[in-house]
Amino acid sequence: MNSGDKKITWARQYMPVLSSIRERFEREQPFAGMTIGMALHVEAKTAVLVETLAAGGAEVHITGCNPLSTQDDVAAALNERPNIHCYAKRACSVEEYYAAIDRVLDAKPAVTIDDGMDLIHRIHTGRRELLESIVGGCEETTTGIHRLRAMANEGKLEFPVIAVNDTPMKRFFDNVHGTGESSLTAIMTTTNVLIAGKHLVVAGYGYCGRGLAEKASGLGARVIVTEVDPRRALQAHMDGFAVMTMDEAAALGDIFVTTTGNAGIITHRHFPTMKSGAILSNAGHFNVELEVDWLEEHADAVERRDGIDSYTIGGKTIHVLAEGRLVNLAVPKGMGHPIEVMDLSFAVQALSAEYIAKIGSTLPGGVYDVPNEMDERIASLKLAALGITIDTLTEEQVTYMTSWDIGT
Repeated sequence: MNSGDKKITWARQYMPVLSSIRERFEREQPFAGMTIGMALHVEAKTAVLVETLAAGGAEVHITGCNPLSTQDDVAAALNERPNIHCYAKRACSVEEYYAAIDRVLDAKPAVTIDDGMDLIHRIHTGRRELLESIVGGCEETTTGIHRLRAMANEGKLEFPVIAVNDTPMKRFFDNVHGTGESSLTAIMTTTNVLIAGKHLVVAGYGYCGRGLAEKASGLGARVIVTEVDPRRALQAHMDGFAVMTMDEAAALGDIFVTTTGNAGIITHRHFPTMKSGAILSNAGHFNVELEVDWLEEHADAVERRDGIDSYTIGGKTIHVLAEGRLVNLAVPKGMGHPIEVMDLSFAVQALSAEYIAKIGSTLPGGVYDVPNEMDERIASLKLAALGITIDTLTEEQVTYMTSWDIGT
């Protein structure tokens, strides 16, 4: 067994929900005769999802969604499996990255599964001949959903897409616990610095930012939150964190983590006031949150280590992790979210792909929520795997909750 197979086997044992879905897929073959195109982080947990879809009858073509997140041994292992074709490789050039996107699309997928909307963007802007054969898609991450909603608002999204990111079983676990734990793990593993006592600046207090702030606080960090939404800023304040602008936080922070999914969060305006030795990282999606290009152009010197680029400017040094890309996956030892978290997220993906395969052709273009009953079913499967039982409503309670005049 090669290293890629060993990684996949290790992950599979901690993914009981996806395993139960795979068993059903093997029996029912919901994707028989169908091609699925995917652009996700190609690592062991993703491989278990790919195997699940292929077990359901799909011909799967997959590439990466980030130039630094692919694990080459896992990609090689996937290519040894029947009905699976993987084009991803780590540290690919921009040209190679988009060439691999096109190779996935050359297979003429009926269903797309994206993490960042690169497949859907390419279909709508450069491969429009594929639109007639697309049934629908699924989107994994916040950044992709933002882009899709912008397309839908302009009337330019021409097939239905399930917003996997926006359902509770994704947001409550993947975004909060997955991003929080995996980002801090990647930072600590890459730098070997102590979190306790450090001023750790979290940019953005959505589900990812909140999870990161809570986990960092639990490790003893002195957490500072920056926000643009007054409600989230107030929430961070009442959760016990310092809240201020990035202009103010730049001078105080020892470690910075962006989680906004937006561009230009930490820029050349902030670098001059930072401490020497400040560590910058991005836990959003695309490498646009940190102005790395400015550092590359203006630094007096650059020293490169595995996963760390150190820029000397005006006598002080600023460290950027993973080239400003997704820190929990793009650092050399980045493993992404914990396995059990991705068991839930990829269970949502698998069932959403089945759902869109069945009814996508009946839906107009747009962004659609994951059906609530599907989300609850995944939670129930996970509780069963954990051996946890919960209460159920009595008939009297159901009647009370659905009535408007009882008790008045």
